[in-house]
Formats: sequence, structure tokens, C-alpha cells
Amino acid sequence: MLPEFETHVNNSLSFLKKNKLLIAVSGGLDSVVLTHLCHDLKLDIALAHCNFNLRGEESDADEQFVMDLADNLYLEVFVESFDTEDQVRLNKLSTQMAARKLRYDWFEELANQLGFDYILTAHHADDNLETVLINLSRGTGLDGLTGIPEQNGNIVRPLLPFSRDQIKAYAQMKNCKWREDSSNTSDAYLRNALRHHVVPKLKELNPQFLLNFKKTTSHLKEVKDILNDRIEDVASRIVSKMDNGEVHLNIEGLKELSNPKGYLYHLLKGYGFTEWNDVSELLDAQSGKQIHSSSYRLVKSRNVLILNEINKTHKHEISIESHQEKVKTPFGRVLFFDEADALFGKRKDIKAAKENIDKIIFVDKDLLNFPLSVRGWREGDYFYPFGMSGKKKLSKYFKDEKLSLPEKERTEILCSGNDIIWVLGRRADDRFKVTNKTEHILKIEIEE
Repeated sequence: MLPEFETHVNNSLSFLKKNKLLIAVSGGLDSVVLTHLCHDLKLDIALAHCNFNLRGEESDADEQFVMDLADNLYLEVFVESFDTEDQVRLNKLSTQMAARKLRYDWFEELANQLGFDYILTAHHADDNLETVLINLSRGTGLDGLTGIPEQNGNIVRPLLPFSRDQIKAYAQMKNCKWREDSSNTSDAYLRNALRHHVVPKLKELNPQFLLNFKKTTSHLKEVKDILNDRIEDVASRIVSKMDNGEVHLNIEGLKELSNPKGYLYHLLKGYGFTEWNDVSELLDAQSGKQIHSSSYRLVKSRNVLILNEINKTHKHEISIESHQEKVKTPFGRVLFFDEADALFGKRKDIKAAKENIDKIIFVDKDLLNFPLSVRGWREGDYFYPFGMSGKKKLSKYFKDEKLSLPEKERTEILCSGNDIIWVLGRRADDRFKVTNKTEHILKIEIEE
């Protein structure tokens, strides 16, 4: 197997030969063989072992085995002990998911702190087959059918082309020792049940099953590459990334596609949405209709779908003392306050400021009651729009300005007591304007 492994590294993973590598080693057959193969190729490796403390003395024996393996091969080894059951309780995860999170978080921490370029895991072709069968049993798309990626960021799986039989044969030829995890004999986990009962039957029915499976996933990955090219082409025409972080999807452009729902899935699958019928129904919904994932929201707004990250900072309020010169608002705007009495009487300067009212306003300081406040707008809020004599509800102002729901939610208002001084970046209040009777002028400038 060593010549085949070396050829695979040279042809597909040559970058491993020039970088510092951390191998995740459980002590089982697969990770032990990966360690020996990389060691035989004289790659720059160190070992990392997680003791999840789930199997008592057996877990401790695994840890000692990995430390002995490192000593025998003169390799650096890192070991971390975890209270996995505590993590299960705290995060309400399954034992497997809690262990996975602990493992990969620690690997990344080691890589960042100690300068490892890549983390190697020992997943192989049979693992890949089991993963695809699990995905298929739960319902999956093209991503699930292509299985485990050989590289995902700094995670690399060099054994993915090789079968469990090949790995075991190499271990026996090299007289390698390894540890058997007693939990692998239990059919309580779906993966184990597939490994013990389903996969052997498939291989019995067709001895070439694993080889054919690898060919199939290879073809599917080629199809996936073609699909990704198509998705990128569509995205370039109908998806716009805005300066404020929003993503806008053109509804008319989506409806012209042969399968809008399918395209929406591929355009938005990375944002945590699961109810794809609800997503596609937004195309014909009323403006303001929205759906949520755990972190993102998709809103119908006239002729676009607006994707933005869920943010609750608009509920916050900050206070501004009279002596402050610079204040950061909850949404990241920066307000600058400056005495501007020198401008009094220079009417052209005041006029220029009025023309740039989205960024700068001048107000009569003596009309302000400090501390001022910045907060999000609320139902029932009203102001006297600059240049008008009457008052107007903010909800009506937003409607007249055709603001989308996310734009409304990002709107902040500067207040003196309960009175609005400025709808930040949009419209000042007429009550605080500078007049010929003004004695002290305050300049307020906004920076996004």
C-alpha cells in the first residue's frame, strides 16, 4: 500500500510534503496506519489524541497506547482529556456530536497556536460509503451523495481512496499494533449497524461494489463541479451583495429560471434554511413576509428577497452625555459632536449642511435636553420632518420612503428626551433647526 499511498500524495496532495502536519490519532487501525504511512514518507508530522473519558480504563489505555506509538516513532504527541458527558449536558448534543465538536475545536486550537498547516484524519473509502448510506437513509441532495470531501479547509483525509481491507492488510504486513474500540461492536449507532450488516451484504452481492461506489462518487463530483459553475453564473446575474452586508436576490430573475426552488436551495443552502417550500413560496408572497434559520432571515421586499443576519442590537439604547465628542451607535455608526458657534451668521455654511442632511446636521444646542439617546424606532414614534410644519409618524415616513423591513430595523434615531432630533442618515427634525435666534450651534456628523 505504501507505493500507492506515495503516488496518491504526489499526484493529489503534494502540498503535504512541504507543510507541518498534525495527525488525529485515536489508536485504532486507521489512524495508526496513517501515522506509519506518513512516517515512512518522512512527512513533517506530530500526533494529537483526544481522551473523551467515555470508556473508563479503556479510554486511558488508548491514551497510553498513542503516547507509546509516538515514543517508538520519535514523534511529538499532544493529548487532551475531555469531560464529554458534561458537554453533552451543557450543549444538549448527542455524545457523538459533542465529541466531534470537542475534537475539531481542539485540533484547530493546536493548529493555530503551534503553526500546523494541515490536520490529517484517517477516513477511508468504507467510511465514505457508510456516510453516503447514512445520508441516503435520511434524505439528501448531491452534496450528501458525494460523501466525505478529501480536503475541507485545513482538514485533509489522505486515506479516502483506500479500503478498510487495504489498510488492514498493510497493518498486518508491517506487524502494526492498534487498539479496538469496544463501542464499535455495538449496533446502537446507525453507522455500526450499516458497517456490520448492510455493507457486507452489498459486497457479497457484488464483490466490486466498493470500487463501483468510488467510481459513482467520482462521477457525481464531476457533476457537482458543473452545477457549481452554473450556480456561479446564475448568482452573478441575480444576486447582489450590498455594502450593509445584505444579500439581495432578484425575484424576476429567479422566476425566469427552470427550477427556482432548486436554484434557491443551492444559492442559500449555506445559511441554515431547511423548509425549502417556504423559501420558494416567498417569491409570490406579500412584501414583508419572512422566514428564519437559526442565524439568518429571508425577507420578501417588493422585487427582491433580502437575506441578512439576524441582529437584535436595534433593541439597545445608548446615552450621550453633553461632554462627549464621539459616540458609537449599536449598529456601528459613529456620531461626532462639535461646537459650531463660529458658523453662526454664515448662512451659506448652514445651507450647505442642510443639503448634506444624510451625513451632517446643525441644531440649536440650547433646545436639547442632555443626556441625549440613540435607539431603534418604535411603533408610535413621530417627528416633524425638516422643512415641514406638521408631524409625521415614522411608520408612515418609512412607507413613503419605500424602506424594506431590514432597513427599518437598522434605522436609529437620535433623541432629546422623547423628541426625535434626527432619523440618523435620513431626515432631521424641524423643531431643532438653526434659526436667526440661535445662540449656540451644535454640529452632529455621522460616519457609517
